[in-house]
Amino acid sequence: MRVGIVGYGNLGKSVEKLVALQPDMEVSAIFSRRDTLDTDTRVLPVAEFEKYSDEIDVAILCLGSATDIPEQAPEFAKHVNTVDTYDNHRDVPRHRQTMNEVAEAHETVAIVSTGWDPGMFSINRTMAEAILPNAKQNTFWGPGLSQGHSDAVRRIDGVIKGVQYTIPAEDALQRARNGETEGLDGKSAHKRVCYIVADEADQERIENEIRTMPDYFVGYQVEVHFVDEATFDAEHTGMPHGGHVVTTGDTGGFHHLIEYTLELERNPDFTGAVAIAYARAAVRMQENQAYGAYSVLEVPPFLISPTPLDDLIARDV
Repeated sequence: MRVGIVGYGNLGKSVEKLVALQPDMEVSAIFSRRDTLDTDTRVLPVAEFEKYSDEIDVAILCLGSATDIPEQAPEFAKHVNTVDTYDNHRDVPRHRQTMNEVAEAHETVAIVSTGWDPGMFSINRTMAEAILPNAKQNTFWGPGLSQGHSDAVRRIDGVIKGVQYTIPAEDALQRARNGETEGLDGKSAHKRVCYIVADEADQERIENEIRTMPDYFVGYQVEVHFVDEATFDAEHTGMPHGGHVVTTGDTGGFHHLIEYTLELERNPDFTGAVAIAYARAAVRMQENQAYGAYSVLEVPPFLISPTPLDDLIARDV
């Protein structure tokens, strides 16, 4: 399978590295707005994507969710199969519908919102809630760095460097495990902490824009810390993340707990690994003429594996 990588930030670099480890894939080209990149892979202008689209089977869109994916992804899906990591939860249905219209019209497959949340957490939430009667469910993110939220922060005018960490409350996590979920929600159970490098004259405006940013920060407990560039480089260039999906249920006096946990030392690597798995599924689905857009909930699990289905059944069922 010939993979095109669109965008070459942290996620694009991870995808390039991890495709090289796949038994059935190779990177055909990286599409970028920059002329030169620190890579041995062929680099092509993203503006000429259509010209080279017959040389790739699937494009992994390593772009930001704030504006890039909503604005650009439909155009890529006109030419090839696509996989993205769009992470604005509330807007996923609209994004999926937009991509579906384009993909159906052009006989491609677009798999949207892969990664770990949306993505792996989405699957676990659905499965656990379906299994446990009267399920009570909570999702906790972190502690770790959020790529999507950090990207949104960095797009604010005047931000030189910026990251955002999501920190879950330990008491809220234990309450969820006990099934004591009344009053627990994502916003009350987490804190969003930002570290920003910016000129002093811009700081008050930047902090206000962060706190009032819909979908990303409004409604959360938010801390904004301004630091110098040396401190930022020394303390805030790692990319850990993780989290928990906690589901409890009662089967007539018996308490059950299903907990799915991720501990990620490098967020872009894991996100890229998930996107690559679904890129494999996208190619296979197009071969079966299953054109259109899909969330991870709609993709049969065996399609993401390089192992043949009969072998998976013999090994895992």
